[in-house]
Amino acid sequence: MSSKTAALQRRRNWRYFIDLVVQEARAGLRAEASRGYLGVLWWVIEPVMYMSIFYTVFAHLMHRGDENYIMFLLTGLITWKWFQATLNSGASSLMNNAGLMNLVYVPKIIFPLTNIAVNTFKFLIILALFLIFLLFTPVQLSPAWVLLPVLVAAQLLLIVALTCLLAALMPFFPDLRVILDNLLLMLFFLSGIFFDISQLPASIRQYLGLNPMAALIDMYRSLLLKGLPPDWQTLLLLVLLSLLILMVALRLLRRFDRIYPKIIY
Repeated sequence: MSSKTAALQRRRNWRYFIDLVVQEARAGLRAEASRGYLGVLWWVIEPVMYMSIFYTVFAHLMHRGDENYIMFLLTGLITWKWFQATLNSGASSLMNNAGLMNLVYVPKIIFPLTNIAVNTFKFLIILALFLIFLLFTPVQLSPAWVLLPVLVAAQLLLIVALTCLLAALMPFFPDLRVILDNLLLMLFFLSGIFFDISQLPASIRQYLGLNPMAALIDMYRSLLLKGLPPDWQTLLLLVLLSLLILMVALRLLRRFDRIYPKIIY
């Protein structure tokens, strides 16, 4: 096979691969929307209810924050919800598709990527609504907002890397499910969702700074609420870390591609 033919075949494979992920994601979205009478409205109602509960508890019952606290809190919650929901569903994606894997061969990376696509689509809807909401608040529209896709892309890369790694490991170590649930709960309270990390003592900030979600949430707030560009050095380190994790995850998924159907029942 000539190099030109091989390159053409690779492009066809990638096109088929992407089409398969898109079709699976569409099917998942349609199935999810058909489970309730409100359909796709639940994609908006559920996160709004989620954020309203935390806002009521922290801003009213506990009397925390000033008049800008709702924008501060919602920025953190929206960003975190995408991360948490995708890791939760994607980590078990291979195990949840054991029946399909035993019927027909499918590249195993399809399953976590489908979960990521579904959750990312719902996140983008919520993010768009949040941006519209910000236009009706004292927050000033800033030219720096054009950099928002950079932050979204960086977070997406982190989510893809961690989700694929967890999906690759979960069939071998099912107890990771419990560890993941508790780890996400701990990170939820250590990511600066309810407080401004920059206001903490330097000795504490340096440890919280090791949490990539804390850094991302802080950059989202700086960009959307203050009109400041991201910390490019921190963002570059985050991208490099995500690429390293993704390389490991892809290697594991490729190596055990034929093994997963044998160990998942």
